[in-house]
Amino acid sequence: MKAMRSHGPGSGLRLEVLDRPRPGPGQVLVKVHACGVCRTDLHLVDGELPACRYPVTPGHEVVGTIVGSGQRIGIPWLGWTCGACEYCTSGRENLCENARFTGCHLDGGYAEYTLADERFCLPIPERYGDAEAAPLLCAGLIGYRCYARTEDAKTLGLYGFGAAAHILAQVASAEGRTVLAFTRPGDEAGKKFARECGARWAGDSTQAPPEPLDAAIIFAPVGSLVVCALKSIKKGGRVICGGIHMSDIPSFRYSILWGERRVESVANLTRADGEAFMRVAAKIPLRTEVTRYELINANQALSDLREGKLNGAAVLVP
Repeated sequence: MKAMRSHGPGSGLRLEVLDRPRPGPGQVLVKVHACGVCRTDLHLVDGELPACRYPVTPGHEVVGTIVGSGQRIGIPWLGWTCGACEYCTSGRENLCENARFTGCHLDGGYAEYTLADERFCLPIPERYGDAEAAPLLCAGLIGYRCYARTEDAKTLGLYGFGAAAHILAQVASAEGRTVLAFTRPGDEAGKKFARECGARWAGDSTQAPPEPLDAAIIFAPVGSLVVCALKSIKKGGRVICGGIHMSDIPSFRYSILWGERRVESVANLTRADGEAFMRVAAKIPLRTEVTRYELINANQALSDLREGKLNGAAVLVP
């Protein structure tokens, strides 16, 4: 089989021909039909996720069929947990000390075939095609976990309008919330896209919103946006950081945080998160904006993501 693999930070991905893997106990062999390209993959190839192993096949937004049964499934970031640590036994398997993540510790979906633990595979709603379903498996899942942390916030700010935000804006709008979108300064196409996805207002990330926010979610890996968001939320509001990696957060006056404002991070996901979000995706007709790339063009997809050339998500189609 063909696979695009990383051999270390900064080296780019290499096309390799490997033996097709053989499933062990509890595993399934999956023929990959589509795999989303996530900002986490950029952090991996740049060496910003030191726990990851090399060489590795990236990709954790995998849609494929189980060889033998033909059942269509999704393979998300969380690929295995120990089931015995304090986190696993308290419903917080996303924090498992021994967790293994798809495309980081375990070979992922930048390939024609991959293996998965059958316990961590997710059902895919029938209404979505393979490429359209791929972004649901990380952009959708992490966005939804962040969204749950905002509780009953009526006015929601989304900083960084990419793959995750364009899905979450549709969910929040469908549930009657007001969405305000923040894009890179000067990104007029991004603002237009945000409004098409349900945002009532879209502006530069450095701008103050037209009304105070009840909560904000930050998807862009830019630490200074934490301060921007804190200045924009009401007393008692929350700023949720949804990325796995972020640049340093600059110092700020305590008065910006005062008033029971909070800053939280969201880490990974649980299987329960995945199942809950897929029920939402089956109910709400989400439009996932995707740009398709051939597997051999994975480096170009990563470059386009890095340079902000995409509306929505990049998807590799073997």
